[in-house]
Amino acid sequence: MPRVPGDPRPLRLFDTATGEVRPTAPGDTARLYVCGITPYDATHLGHAATYLAFDLVHRIWLDNGHNVHYVQNVTDVDDPLLERAERDQDDWVVLAMRETALFREDMEALRVLPPQDYVGIVEAIPEIVEVVAKLVADGHAYRADDPEYPDIYYSHDATGRFGYESNYSAEQMRELFAERGGDPDRPGKRHPLDALLWRMKRPGEPSWPSELGEGRPGWHVECSAIAHNRLGMGFDVQGGGSDLIFPHHEYSAAHAEAQTGQHPFARHYVHAGMIGLDGEKMSKSRGNLVFVSKLRAQKVDPNAIRLALLAGHYRSDRPWTQSLLDEALERLAKWRRAATLPSGPSAVDTVSRLRDHLGNDLDTPKALAAVDAWADEALAHGGSDTHGPSQIRTAVDALLGVEL
Repeated sequence: MPRVPGDPRPLRLFDTATGEVRPTAPGDTARLYVCGITPYDATHLGHAATYLAFDLVHRIWLDNGHNVHYVQNVTDVDDPLLERAERDQDDWVVLAMRETALFREDMEALRVLPPQDYVGIVEAIPEIVEVVAKLVADGHAYRADDPEYPDIYYSHDATGRFGYESNYSAEQMRELFAERGGDPDRPGKRHPLDALLWRMKRPGEPSWPSELGEGRPGWHVECSAIAHNRLGMGFDVQGGGSDLIFPHHEYSAAHAEAQTGQHPFARHYVHAGMIGLDGEKMSKSRGNLVFVSKLRAQKVDPNAIRLALLAGHYRSDRPWTQSLLDEALERLAKWRRAATLPSGPSAVDTVSRLRDHLGNDLDTPKALAAVDAWADEALAHGGSDTHGPSQIRTAVDALLGVEL
């Protein structure tokens, strides 16, 4: 990432747990964990918007002189993946590898800085088993009262803090748990909100031998183990889409806090809004996905895709439209014309405003407007600063991830 002249700005982010925009305060190394994909389909624009938001976090910390230890998982064994493989008569391992590779290609095309650690669940089975075994030994987890499938469940109230991350009511939790992969009505559980840690082997399902019995992990514990073992407790930001606030982030934090006896799991819980199409959230279940790879195949410049997604605030639910993409293409062309002029207006104030807006909870609409104003001035009136265009190119590249 190129070095931007001038003074960087510390990053402030909205924390879901406290409901406030608060400063991030990393040490020499900033620690970031972002929940990854379940690779049973191609990268859609909802995915892209989330990873672009945390790419900005990564870039701003680098601009502030921090090293960044960025960890991301890939849920390469889970029910949705297995169901898709069965539906399409595909090998689940091949499906996961193929879609993970495509996701990484899409992220590279969108100029997303890669994580330092990119960890598949299949790779992390031993460390997940260790976490679950400790939770059982400490009395924070138990086996379901089911002779055939004595799965292991986490007692949701083990830490006494359950609910602090989402701040949802018990009724909201019960509803979302049922909608988002939970099993509140499973017989043999002690409480509807207790979450699956280890699923005992079923016929036709992948499984791994372990001290817990042959089986595979539940969803949330994977992120607890992977994040804690690489970043420690109290890392700077746990990130993902707003649909992960509950249950996924609530439980992953609870598992780690129960295992270690330490609080909090993360110092900021940061969530990106959903991208919609025709008035509905973009999701696989609705079949209304716009894929990054298909836009790329249509020769759409990935820098324009990036600008289109950055045109809205990262926390806002917002629509994807053709007009949004058209505006981004026009903006990219305008910026490139201005940034290749032999001279232009001074860019010092523009770069300063760009940093101010991004440092204030990633206010990309205002950041883009600051660059717009410089480009409009350059194209309309020129300027005598021979360094202005190159400074804009450098700042837009480094801070916004857009190549001019």
